[in-house]
Amino acid sequence: MKILMVASFLPFPLFSGGQIRLYNIIKKLSAKHEITLICEKRNYQTDRDIEELQKFCKKVLTVERKEQWSLSNIIKTGFSFNSFLVTGHVSKEMQKLIKDETKNENYDLIHVETFYVMQNLPKTLLLTASLRSLPVVLVEHNIEHLVYKKYADKASFMLKPLLYLDVLKLKRLERLFWQKATKLVAVSEIEKKLMNRSDVVVIPNGVDLDKFKTKNIKLKTEGKKTVLFIGDFKWMQNIDAVEQILSKIWPIILEENLKTKLLIVGKKIPQKIKSFGKEGIIFDENILDSADVYKRADILLAPIRIGGGTSFKILEAMASGVAVVTTDLGIEGLGAVNGKQVLVGNNENELAKQVIRLIKENNLLRELTKNARNLIEKKYDWEKIVSVLESVYKSA
Repeated sequence: MKILMVASFLPFPLFSGGQIRLYNIIKKLSAKHEITLICEKRNYQTDRDIEELQKFCKKVLTVERKEQWSLSNIIKTGFSFNSFLVTGHVSKEMQKLIKDETKNENYDLIHVETFYVMQNLPKTLLLTASLRSLPVVLVEHNIEHLVYKKYADKASFMLKPLLYLDVLKLKRLERLFWQKATKLVAVSEIEKKLMNRSDVVVIPNGVDLDKFKTKNIKLKTEGKKTVLFIGDFKWMQNIDAVEQILSKIWPIILEENLKTKLLIVGKKIPQKIKSFGKEGIIFDENILDSADVYKRADILLAPIRIGGGTSFKILEAMASGVAVVTTDLGIEGLGAVNGKQVLVGNNENELAKQVIRLIKENNLLRELTKNARNLIEKKYDWEKIVSVLESVYKSA
């Protein structure tokens, strides 16, 4: 097939879950299909990052990602039916690139990553399925309005009305574009149930099983065990999780006087988080490859309270032989079972106690990591995932 892929981000380097997902999908698809990628490029991304995608794509066409938090975007949002998120992704340059490509090339379909760039497609491609010239497959990573609502719920009294209004705008647009897509893809069964379409296809996130290997992990039965948190700190979910770890969970673990340390890894860790620096805490912003990070860890602590989709950090840890302690939300839709592949806690005390159990009980740690790797091999291999996506393309 000849595929035009439109994305809200350039999927390299692999700093976020969305980048990891789309990079691996493009890599696998390129073996059988011809791909042109049109996407937004952040200011930290370089020509070398574009060249990495050119290994798998016939063409990579980028537009500069404009500043989201600008006075112009705020004013435009205030005087329109668009949400703040959608306003920030309206791009005349992207609109022109898509229009030119669809006019000059004979594509079989358009694959869109995240609904908030879908408004950049020509209006003729957003008509009803029987009238449009190309099928559109929309892939959603989250239910965005629910993520933003959880953030709004925590906002100050003065900001809440404005944020809730924006959430309503976001919900309306999200559902509008879900209906306009020829085929709609979710990453988990939980999200499928929340989408107002009967034909949603679930294509979960995956793991590169050749890159993330348990044989590279040596279980430390003596000395300090390393508890890991890893994440992209541009996302509010990760900031919320680390603040919870540092202020509530880690102090409980320290009270046990165990041989352990906490490793917090991610780009641009906020200063307010670094200021929490306490005994046994290491901050590392020089992440180049997450697979190397998991080699340094024994336990992943992921107290997820805000989010959607499927957490890559949990999948990668499970593939790498790192035991996982998380919340019910963290394994929602994964198929992992508390006590078999992971340990679950839904408040600070429970999460701390589960980490303490794994530090003390090496046999439990071994059993969890073995079962977790088996689950990953069975359900989350990229080869299997991309084959499902290809069947969606054919049906579209």
